[in-house]
Amino acid sequence: MLVAFSVAPSGTGRDNGSVADAVAAAVRVVRESGLPNRTDAMFTTLEGTWAECFGVIRRATQAVEPYGSRISLIIKADIRPGYEGELDAKVARLEAALAEE
Repeated sequence: MLVAFSVAPSGTGRDNGSVADAVAAAVRVVRESGLPNRTDAMFTTLEGTWAECFGVIRRATQAVEPYGSRISLIIKADIRPGYEGELDAKVARLEAALAEE
């Protein structure tokens, strides 16, 4: 499965509203997990089993806890049993379709 998620604190008390250090703490957990992953400006996407992905998301969320009084967590999953390597394969299929036009 692929799971895209975004986790960030609120109630940080910062004038500029930056949450970069909190997001870095979450992304560090993801990268240390060993699961295939990719982070962009809005989401981090993981590939693995239910247990693997949601375990990492839980730990990443816990890593954000010290940075604010509340946490926002958004999750979107693509559950496709029997497929692996989809983190790159889905993008490759998209690029191939675009090249055909």
